Amino acid sequence: MKITSQIIEKHGLKLEEFANIKKLLNREPNLLELGIFSAMWNEHCSYKSSRIHLKNLPTKGKQVIQGPGENAGVIDIGDNDAIVFKIESHNHPSYIEPYQGAATGVGGILRDVFTMGARPIALLNSIHFGSPEHFKTKSLLNGVVSGIGGYGNCIGIPTVAGETKFNETYNENILVNAMAVGHAKKSKIFYSKAKGLNKSVVYVGSKTGRDGIHGASMASAEFDENSEEKKPTVQVGDPFTEKLLMEACLELMKDNSIISIQDMGAAGLTSSSVEMASKGELGIELELDKVPCREENMTPYEMMLSESQERMLIILEDGKEKDARKIFEKWDLDFVIIGKTTNSNNLTLKYNNKIEGEIPIEALASKAPIYDRKWIKKKKPKKSEINLKDLKKVKIEEALIKILSSPNHSNKSWLTNQYDQSVMCDTVLKSGSDAAIIRIHNKDKAIAVSVDSSANYCKSHPITGGKQIVCENWRNLITVGAKPLAITNCLNFGNPENQEIMGEFAECLLGIKEACEFLNYPVVSGNVSFYNGTNKKNIFPTPVIGGVGLIKKLSNPLNHIFKRENSLLILIGKTFGHLEQSCFLKENFSISEGMPPEINLLNEKNNGESLLKLIDENLILSSHDVSNGGLITALSEMSISSNYGAKILKPKKLTNLFKYFFGEDQARYIIEINSNNLPKVEKVLKESDVYYENIGFTQKKYFEIEGELKISTKDLFKINNEWYNNF
Repeated sequence: MKITSQIIEKHGLKLEEFANIKKLLNREPNLLELGIFSAMWNEHCSYKSSRIHLKNLPTKGKQVIQGPGENAGVIDIGDNDAIVFKIESHNHPSYIEPYQGAATGVGGILRDVFTMGARPIALLNSIHFGSPEHFKTKSLLNGVVSGIGGYGNCIGIPTVAGETKFNETYNENILVNAMAVGHAKKSKIFYSKAKGLNKSVVYVGSKTGRDGIHGASMASAEFDENSEEKKPTVQVGDPFTEKLLMEACLELMKDNSIISIQDMGAAGLTSSSVEMASKGELGIELELDKVPCREENMTPYEMMLSESQERMLIILEDGKEKDARKIFEKWDLDFVIIGKTTNSNNLTLKYNNKIEGEIPIEALASKAPIYDRKWIKKKKPKKSEINLKDLKKVKIEEALIKILSSPNHSNKSWLTNQYDQSVMCDTVLKSGSDAAIIRIHNKDKAIAVSVDSSANYCKSHPITGGKQIVCENWRNLITVGAKPLAITNCLNFGNPENQEIMGEFAECLLGIKEACEFLNYPVVSGNVSFYNGTNKKNIFPTPVIGGVGLIKKLSNPLNHIFKRENSLLILIGKTFGHLEQSCFLKENFSISEGMPPEINLLNEKNNGESLLKLIDENLILSSHDVSNGGLITALSEMSISSNYGAKILKPKKLTNLFKYFFGEDQARYIIEINSNNLPKVEKVLKESDVYYENIGFTQKKYFEIEGELKISTKDLFKINNEWYNNF
């Protein structure tokens, strides 16, 4: 078959890339080989536009066992315990077919974790939708939430935390990011690097179908008006089969049978075989007529590019095939030896004893394109036009109600209640808090997990936005008493061929790098999702940070809920009254202009570590970080979730009421303490040179600000819950 420019374009390759392929092969590829290059050289698999920037992120630390480059990152939490975690995107599939797109996103990220030898213990998600008024939003939201819940609930892994946000920038390109966390023994981590010659290459799991063909390529291109036609490229998931596959793999991992193991994720059998061989600097030979197929007359091209779910590729030690087969057959799963490792350094594909394709492994992996794309530095945004006179036209109570009843700040329990959060019986703190807490089974220690994003900050000033989202995630773990250990990131951006978009990416990563280095918060895994846009209209830059922290002794789990009457409330961190890019201006004046709040990393670290000291000394009743919506919103959230309100005193040196209560200055926390402990708390804060204010106390029934606002806690709860009823 003659390879035409139309066929090359259909495979998502550029003509200059095709010319490079011919040089690497010293000939023209056939259609099967072209499809394999298409799969391995697309943005989703090769990171060709991002690799040059990603290599600058801090990825090492005493706690890091495995950083980026494997199926998932691994960190050490002591006592031979390790935590394995990663976040990935399934944006394009979820927009085209929301239920299956979201469901297979969950299935894929779970496989990344148990491939490493870890039993998954928690799922999280970060999902972004268009304006609630957009005609597609409601059906997309319902489909995605059903898909996340349907897969996670069926496989029996708790979905414990996440975020759901709405913004018109996602009208034609939603974001669905799924994170999985697993627990393993440090001495039993499994990797994907192939070793040894003539070792059995084994296909296990479900049969291969025609679903998901070109899925990775589809995820590496912008949408247009014909996006609905791409439904066949969306995979179909089966959580019940995944449960069987997980148990079979974990059972096999108990002995020393496995040399390497790899999930068949994006690009399916192609990426799994190439990645294993590339890391081991070996060749791999596959006999495609042995691949278990669920559809008739499947071609080698379809087998290699299918992204059918619930499949793994395993390389076994000699003589272990018989016992391994028994395990997978017991779990009613396919187990077929489809190939072997070789010293050829090639990917050799046979079908009916005939070689259908042969490609040097390095041509698909190490010699894939790397682009240093041109990018434009973001100019400092103009100041917001709002002035103090305009602020006086709004009452504090009205402004607070608008925020609490808005789509992004309203109660999301109607959504999280669709997820099983308690299965496995180790969930200590569920969705709705700054972070979730999961106990390490049968132990008195736990991990805290959280996911966060701030697209408006990143759009306004990417470097500051990148720093802010790392810091917010760090704070969220600290407020529940966890020491932050490491992050995974999912970097959702528009078209990297656009210099402005590439600038947003490059500068966001500079901000992430700076914050991670200062906070000793390394990046151990992640995913880049480019081409998020439709018809040249790109989404806001939306890096999502998933963090994991350690609670060494889980004696008294901490959350943000007020605990008792007449507790003292202390604000840690200084308030400057930064209103630009704030929820206050967005919800009350429809203004989204200006700079994000300044990030002082020294204050972030000092204030956070000081709070951890207070928590370790058991001096805190509840704590909450101050972020979107400012001080008044954070206090309201603490009240809404409890049976108590608060009385907040006006600060003596007050320049502007709205700046003080709605400003989104960073590095701040609210803590609730017993009045008897005030001297001890003040001693710790003063010794650490931390700025703090005594801002009020808790009380029954009412949330009030001295002389400005008084609203019952029942009404506050009702306001926060009414948006969904009208959606």
